[in-house]
Amino acid sequence: MAIHGVLPNEENMKALSFLPLCHAFERIGIYCYQYRGMSIYYAESYIKVPENLREVNADCFTTVPRVLEKIYDKILTTGKDLKGIKKQIFFWAIRLGERYEYEGKNGWWYEKQLEIADKLVFSKWRKALGGNIKMIICGGASLQERLARIFTAAGLPINEGYGLTECSPIISANRKEYPYKKFGTVGRIIKDIQLKIAEDGEILVKGPNVMHGYYKNEILNNEIFDENGWLHTGDIGELLENNILKITDRKKEIFKMSNGKYIAPQVIENKFKESFFIEQIIVVGENKKFIAALISPNLKFLHDWCAKNKIHYRSNEELIKNKKVLKRYVKEVKKINKNLGKTETIKRFSLVPTEWASNTGELSPTQKLKRNVLMEKYKKKIENFF
Repeated sequence: MAIHGVLPNEENMKALSFLPLCHAFERIGIYCYQYRGMSIYYAESYIKVPENLREVNADCFTTVPRVLEKIYDKILTTGKDLKGIKKQIFFWAIRLGERYEYEGKNGWWYEKQLEIADKLVFSKWRKALGGNIKMIICGGASLQERLARIFTAAGLPINEGYGLTECSPIISANRKEYPYKKFGTVGRIIKDIQLKIAEDGEILVKGPNVMHGYYKNEILNNEIFDENGWLHTGDIGELLENNILKITDRKKEIFKMSNGKYIAPQVIENKFKESFFIEQIIVVGENKKFIAALISPNLKFLHDWCAKNKIHYRSNEELIKNKKVLKRYVKEVKKINKNLGKTETIKRFSLVPTEWASNTGELSPTQKLKRNVLMEKYKKKIENFF
């Protein structure tokens, strides 16, 4: 009841569902659709999401950032295949989208340019996703702010939210109207929830959405609840104007280097995942002098790049050892490092021959890194960095 108003307020709306229904995020989405009397269509598979969106002309869907990243990668690949003036216009529109701001902040000249970009480029994106999307609701992991701006500029508004399964699972969500939405945030705290930021930056919550506790597990209950009944989310954040919440990292994932500097790996990882060459990356370096990374390549893109550069290989294991491939990844890492602080730059990295996935255990079903699994799986590689 507190969150169904986040959805567009129109009749006869249709939603596409493709996230697992065992997840609280998708389940609350389904409950909201049902409450609003919306039609729900279930996608055939992740791969067929764009096709299914076109098939049913869906108005909205809930998603995790990785699915949006995949859709964006596909769009960019199409743009890269264009020639001449068409290619220039395509990437001009992308750069324009990266600067998009909410209502009243863009200026008349920007809006005029956006009209042209929309007619020539963005209208085709919307058509590829069914031509009827009014809102994309994103959660489950950290979304790149750049993606949120570009999609919204393209008339595919992304509203990011935040929560935990333990909180039923919503704590905050960006609203339809400005100023109750802000890029780079997870939106306004929902009705009836108390939220405060602890001294160490951790987000604490109370409210009717919070669980009674883990069933018959007092040890875990004592870890997550303090003596005053506040649930400790494990996330670090700050509260902005209009009761809007910004997440900066996971408390458990932040680590200290040997020089005393703290590193927030998610921020760095998101920067690197903007690269065509990188599917996933994990940053390591706790109690070390520098940070390093394991990189899971975007194998489809890498294979295409190798074909264009006449690089031959018999397996992915052989491919990631190829001198030309490694040289290209060194160039990519150096380029991204330029936009990071001195202590945040990747000093060493290693490629792995596979793409990480939830069915192979490296990612959660919502596409978050399972850091403990990866640290154990690549223990020797990580030790060799230092």
